[in-house]
This record gives sequence, structure tokens and C-alpha cells, in this order.
Amino acid sequence: MQMQGRQVLITGAASGMGRAGALAFAREGARLALVDIDGPGVEALAAGICDQGGHAVAIQRDLSDPARVRGLVAEAAGSLGGLNVLWNHAGINGPAFESLDLAGYDTMMAINLTATVVTCGEAVPLMRAAGGGAILLTSSVAGLVGSIQNPLYSAAKSALVGLAKSLAIRYAPDGIRVNAICPGPVDSPMLRALTEGERGREIGARLLASIPMGRLGRPEEIAEAALWLASDAASFVTGVALPVDGGVTAR
Repeated sequence: MQMQGRQVLITGAASGMGRAGALAFAREGARLALVDIDGPGVEALAAGICDQGGHAVAIQRDLSDPARVRGLVAEAAGSLGGLNVLWNHAGINGPAFESLDLAGYDTMMAINLTATVVTCGEAVPLMRAAGGGAILLTSSVAGLVGSIQNPLYSAAKSALVGLAKSLAIRYAPDGIRVNAICPGPVDSPMLRALTEGERGREIGARLLASIPMGRLGRPEEIAEAALWLASDAASFVTGVALPVDGGVTAR
């Protein structure tokens, strides 16, 4: 039980990789605060974890509104009795680059980047006071290499890599480790939405062809990588952007 008694906040927890992560952390004994805009979904997940003998509380929150992100960390820490791990996982696809929808761009940046900045800033003092902690940011392989499908998403995810590296250096003396996880194409609700329709099937075929292992990742594979980065097994690991991508970035 490598996370026994640890107090963990996960955003974007109701489905896909976030849900798989919540289940993995619960399996390893973590006390969880689970955040998602999907209130019924995150409540059902928390209830299921509690039914299995774990501890989880659900927080419904729209992370596209920075004013509502303020205080999220304090709320979660209050319900858990502290905070050892923050996993900023929530993210959405970005709008098309040409004929830019500015409102869609602002929403994407608010969820993918601004919410992470706010929650990290609020988590650091709590972790410093506790003698350390671990922060994990979900970037993407699109944060390491360019994305032909979605340049704006790539820009936001690249910013998360830079943020993780900068915070890792800044807070290493406080015992706070900060890392980014960079999933490749994963069988998730967000990818399935991207690959709907004729145009989507073309995108899906190109994505699959880009993976040397010849298959999509599973949400559980991302969850296990996140669990390792947040655990004491990675106690000398900070400032990394870890691809979990079936070899995409090895080309």
C-alpha cells in the first residue's frame, strides 16, 4: 500500500485516465478528494471507492472559471485533513487554429493551464508546512513535440512541461517534487470524441500509425505511471516530463 494514508487531490477524475488514477491511488491506500465538472460521475466514483473500504470525497467544480478554482485546494485539504499529493489532470481539446474561436481558446487555456497554476500556487504552502509533497501535471506528447491536429492544445501542454520543470527547481529545497506525465494516444473519452466521424477516423488512423507499439494506450497504464511519480518509489525524481506513449516520442 504505497500511498497508505496519503492525502491526494485529483482533478478531472470522473472518467478516462483520471478515473483510472483515482482507482489506482485508492487501491494503494490514499485518501482522495476527486474533482470534476461531472458532478454525478465523480460522486458515483467516490461512492464506489468508499463502498470498497476506501476514502474519497467528491467535489463538483467547473475549472474554466478561475474564481471557482480559488479555494479548491483548501476545500480538498480541509476534507482530507491535509494534502500530500496534487495531480492536476483535468484537460480538454483546443479549438481550431484558423478562424479561431476566442471563447473556446480562453476556456481551453483556463482548464488546461490557468487552473493548474492556481491550484499549484495554493498547494505549495500546505506541502511546505507538511515537510514536502508531490505535484503531478498531466501534459501530453503534444507538449514535447508539435501537434498537427491541434497546435493550441500543444501550446498549452508545452507550457505545463515548462511549469513543472520550473516549479521542480524552485521548490526542491522544500521537499516538494514536481513532475509532468505526457501520455500518448490513449483510449479515453476525449480521444474517442476527437476521432468521431469521417474526418475523425482519418485522425485516428494517423494517430495509431504514429505509435511504434501499434496500439492505443490504456487509461490504467497512465494511472500506474502517475502513481509511481507520486510515490516514494520516485523520491529522487523531480522536474521530468515522462512520456507514456508506446514509443511515439522515440522517433
